[in-house]
Amino acid sequence: MNFKILAFVSTAFLAAPVLADDNIRFVPEPYPIGQADQGEVKHVVIKGANVSGKEINLENVMGQGVGMSNFKFPKKIPAGAAVTVEFDMDFAGMDGQINPVVVLVGTDGTPYTASLDGFVKAPIFFGEKLFDTGFYAKGEKREWTFYVWETDKKERPDLALDSAAFREFSMKSKPVMLNVDKLDQIKEGGKVPGLKVTLTTKGLLREGLELKQRSIRKIVSFKSKKYPKATPEVLIVGYWKE
Repeated sequence: MNFKILAFVSTAFLAAPVLADDNIRFVPEPYPIGQADQGEVKHVVIKGANVSGKEINLENVMGQGVGMSNFKFPKKIPAGAAVTVEFDMDFAGMDGQINPVVVLVGTDGTPYTASLDGFVKAPIFFGEKLFDTGFYAKGEKREWTFYVWETDKKERPDLALDSAAFREFSMKSKPVMLNVDKLDQIKEGGKVPGLKVTLTTKGLLREGLELKQRSIRKIVSFKSKKYPKATPEVLIVGYWKE
């Protein structure tokens, strides 16, 4: 699986693009925010300038997606002046390359954007993260088996099912040694300590908004005592039988 899509798998990270004015520029583009550990909260500062010939007044600043909060920004930016925007970024549920967008909204409604570029390091690596139920009827059993190991490949992960997933899923794991040289051909019998995980359901629930949807989209969360801030998870997709 291409792990660059994990921000979408976990959180549907980016919304539709904003058609923005370029009179506030943040250079370089995209603006680098560095690397963070999954589950970490960092204070981020980005700097740019008003390159127009007039003062720009800001009404609000927000994140286009999830994870960004507590924005600090100037209400007035004189022509040619520098602009600094600060905010907190929560990297829970993210993995790999991320490209969030900050949107500055002028008092006249004009949007100005800053595209960001960063990388989120997850301590636990999944050989697969997306599983298909096919066409699923209430009460049917489904089972998926996959391999899990720590990103640094030194120790075996202490992965367990999160309590929120107990209503619909159960999990069994077996310690194994893995060969992960080729991610599309993971084999047992290598030098990397890992887990062979079997995830089972015999009772997916169709409730709330899901009653009006034919598609199935279930995020299954796990936990680790060693990495309590990490947010390891997989996605179950499929369709309800009508």
